Amino acid sequence: VQLQASGGGLVQAGGSLRLSCAASERTFSSYPKGWFRQAPGKEREFVSAISPSGGSTFYADSVKGRFTISRDNAKNTVYLQMNTLKPEDTAVYYCAAGRSYISNRVASEGRYSYWGQGTQVTVSS
Repeated sequence: VQLQASGGGLVQAGGSLRLSCAASERTFSSYPKGWFRQAPGKEREFVSAISPSGGSTFYADSVKGRFTISRDNAKNTVYLQMNTLKPEDTAVYYCAAGRSYISNRVASEGRYSYWGQGTQVTVSS
C-alpha cells in the first residue's frame, strides 16, 4: 500500500504548481484524502482534504481561495492545485489517506493511516 506524491518544485511567488498523489491500490478510491505540509522548524500542518466521493472539500484558512483539491477515483489519484503561491507556502507536502471519513476530523493527522513520502515545494520571493 503506497502513496506516491509528485509535482513539487521551485516557483516564484505568484506562480502555480499542481501536486499529484497516486495510490497503489484501487481501494484507496473509497478513502478520504488529505494534504499536509511541514515547513523547516515547524510542525506538520493540515492543508486540505477531500471526501471519498469528492463532493466535499476542506481547506486551511491560510490556503483557502488559492488552493484547490480534487480527485480522480478512476486513476486513484488526488491533486492539489496551488495558485498564487507565497514564500510561506514553502514546505514539504505530504499526501495521506484515511480509512474512514468523518467530516469534522479531516484536519487531524491521526485520522490518516497512509502517508506518501512528501514532495518539496519552494516558493521564492
